[in-house]
Amino acid sequence: MDETVRTEEEQRASKAEALWGDAALTPALVILRTENDTLRRALAGHVVIDQARGMVMALTPCSRAEARSLLVDVSRQCDLKLREVAAAFVATSDGVELPRQLHLALRRVLRRLHATQRDDPHSRASGEPPERGRT
Repeated sequence: MDETVRTEEEQRASKAEALWGDAALTPALVILRTENDTLRRALAGHVVIDQARGMVMALTPCSRAEARSLLVDVSRQCDLKLREVAAAFVATSDGVELPRQLHLALRRVLRRLHATQRDDPHSRASGEPPERGRT
């Protein structure tokens, strides 16, 4: 039983060769292309999450951090990835109806957020201007 253990780099290289279909590429180039593809997908996920966060902030008087927390809570309740929840929210701007599961989870999370804001005299809902900068 002579099994060879492949390093993580070799695994990425073989995956990249399968994706790019060119075994003649240098291993370093193959790895860089794979990492580039991974980063592009991650960046696309961040864009849709930021769009959804902005929608939540526009529709609900909350901070940037509260909006992200709200999306994360809905994601956990529905057992979906954050970018899937965000994509569903963004799709509503094009007339697509929010799935019932997400709608119900959103209502629960918003009730909790509004209750917290009522109890906190320093929240944005009390009329204070929105916070500046990154949170």
